[in-house]
Parts: sequence; structure tokens; C-alpha cells
Amino acid sequence: MTTTMQEEPKVVAEQAAKQTVFSILIALSFTHLLNDTLQSLIPAIYPLVKKSLNLSFSQIGLITLTFQMSASLLQPLVGIFTDRKPQPYSLAIGMTFTLTGLISLAFANSLPLVLLSVALVGIGSSVFHPEASRLAYMASGGRHGMAQSLFQVGGNAGSSLGPLLAAMIIVPLGQFHIIWFSLAALLAIFVMLYISKWYRGNMDRIKPKKSATHVKHQLPAAKVIFSLFILLVLIFSKYFYMASMTSYYTFYLIDRFGLSVQSSQVYLFIFLLAVAAGTFIGGPVGDRIGRKYVIWISILGVAPFSMLLPHVNLFWTAVCSVFIGVILSSAFSAILVYAQELVPGKVGMIAGLFFGLAFGMAGVGSALLGRLADNTSIQYVYQVCAYLPLIGLLTGFLPNLEKKKKQ
Repeated sequence: MTTTMQEEPKVVAEQAAKQTVFSILIALSFTHLLNDTLQSLIPAIYPLVKKSLNLSFSQIGLITLTFQMSASLLQPLVGIFTDRKPQPYSLAIGMTFTLTGLISLAFANSLPLVLLSVALVGIGSSVFHPEASRLAYMASGGRHGMAQSLFQVGGNAGSSLGPLLAAMIIVPLGQFHIIWFSLAALLAIFVMLYISKWYRGNMDRIKPKKSATHVKHQLPAAKVIFSLFILLVLIFSKYFYMASMTSYYTFYLIDRFGLSVQSSQVYLFIFLLAVAAGTFIGGPVGDRIGRKYVIWISILGVAPFSMLLPHVNLFWTAVCSVFIGVILSSAFSAILVYAQELVPGKVGMIAGLFFGLAFGMAGVGSALLGRLADNTSIQYVYQVCAYLPLIGLLTGFLPNLEKKKKQ
């Protein structure tokens, strides 16, 4: 009788862990939308600050590098720390850094102050992403791909809204009007406090992930390390190309087709909206057909469109950008969950590592591409980046984890 009573809480915890908590997943997706909307204001105002502060493309790349590095270096450390000691209120604390950075950016009248502002926003991101990804995993009920996609689609939708809002508010009214977006940061903090209460009351959902009910792949350590290396190279390919689109697509459209700043922001919005759609598709499809196949399609499948983009007119440029956004963005959820399955029990660490690398690669890519644009031309950048998706051929070296689990 005593043994049965002692086992009951464990059974209840395991049953709870199998239930998908959509209210939390939707709240996480919404906060991700707000978080990434605020982040996406940074590249969206590049044409504005480039003119007002008389910046070069290299200096624009330095702004992105500062933001992305501050958003990337801390993420693995945050993930490792919260794997050991979960921090229910860390999301709200991270958003406070973002709020401070936004207010500072509204008043920034020099490059150093801009760099400080974007670094604060980056620190907020470095706290948010690994913990929010862990919460999505906790609330997934075993549907990890779907949960990560739902979480990610909020962020991608937010990234697409930033340029549109910047075109409507900041470009015509001026840099100071970034201050109004602090209201979105305050709303995010309010929702995060609700999520944090659920987090604190459901800590037992973390433990079943480490139990024997979690099916392991039984791969040797060397194979796991090699597979992680392949995944990291694929992240490099994806986010180097993504950096060319998020940081320089507006400049490319202005230079090649003579668009206005506001018109170019609309085309960037279309691309980022396609990214949001692709993100939502990737996770559930990976749950159904296997994540390796989604990774194959999402990286390598971009190549035909990336190679066409530098050689077509404005209409077909927009069409190619939609296909690139949908296909390329479907990769991240599949890559992240695949990596978490490679290293079970280290959800926060893996999320921090891959989110951190994604931000880091985007920052380094933006800086290098900015220097390349200064030395050659913005159109030449897209001719070079067209071949990056071919790195997706490395997916062939990844083991099929679904087959390993069945064995």
C-alpha cells in the first residue's frame, strides 16, 4: 500500500507531462512575437540610421554583430544554468533588458550609443530564448516538433511585423518614436509573469523527460558529436544566408530596382511573413515524416531559388524570396528538436547552444557581408550567398533517429 501511494505522484507527473498545454504554448508564442518584433526594429531602421549618422555598410554590419553576439554568447550559459536550476521568472527579467535597450535606442544619437542599446536588447534575447524553448518542450506533451514550431512561428511573425511597423511609424516620424514600442515590452512582461506562475507550479514536468519512458537512440558518443557538428554547420549555412536577407535585402532592392525605403520594407515584410509560415510548417511535418527529411528539404531546397534571385526582375525577386523564406525557415525547429533528441535530458543547454549559434552566425555573417558590400557591391553579395544552401548536402551524413528508436 505504501509503495503504491509513493508511486502515485510519479504516475500523475508522467501523465501530466503527456498532455499538451496549449494555453502556455500560445502564451509563449505571443511573447516570442513581441520579443522578436522589438528585435526586428533594429535592422528595420538601418536605412534611417545609416543616413542620419552617415554610416558605412561595415558600420551597419558592426551594429548587427554587436546585437547578435550579445544575444548569442550568453544563451548556452543560460541554458546550462537553467537545466540545473530552473528560473521561473527569468523571462520577465530578460524582457526588462530589452525594454531598457529600446528606450536607449530611441535617444541614440551616435554609433557607440546605438551599439550599447542593441547590446541590451541582445542580452534580453539571450535570456528569453533558451528558457522559453525549454518551456515549450515542457508544455509539448511529447509533440516536440509541433510545440517548437508554434513557439518559433510567434518569433518569425514578430520578425516580419518589425519592418512593417518601422515603415509605418519610425521611418516617417523619426527614430525617437521607437519609444512607443516600449509598451509592447511591458505587455510581454505581464504575459511572462503569467507563464512564470505556471512554470513554478509545474516543475515536475521536467523530471519525466529524464525517466526511462524517454526512448534513447543508443548512438555512440563519437556519432553524436559528429552529428551535432553537422547540425551546427547547417545552422551556419542557414543563418549566413538569412543575414543577407534580414540585414541587406532592403538595400539590395533600393540599389537594384530603385525602390523607396518604405517600399523596400514592405518587400522585407513579405519575406519575413514567408519565414513565419515556413516555421509553422516545419515542426509538425518533422513529427510526421522525420526531422532528417525536413532538414534535407529546408536547406538544400532553397538552392534553386537563391541562385535565381540575383538574376530576375522585381516581381520574380519577390516570388523567389517567398519560396526561400518558406523553405529555409522550416529547418530550425527540426534541427533543434533533432539535436535535443541526440542529447536527451539537456533541453536548455541544446536550446541555448543552437539559438546562440544562430544569433552568432547571423551577426558574423552580417558583419562580413557588410564589408563585402563595401568592397564590391550589394548585388555581388547576393551572387555569392546564392551557393550557401548547397551546404545542405551534408544532411546525408546524419543518422535517422526514428529508425534507431524503433530498433
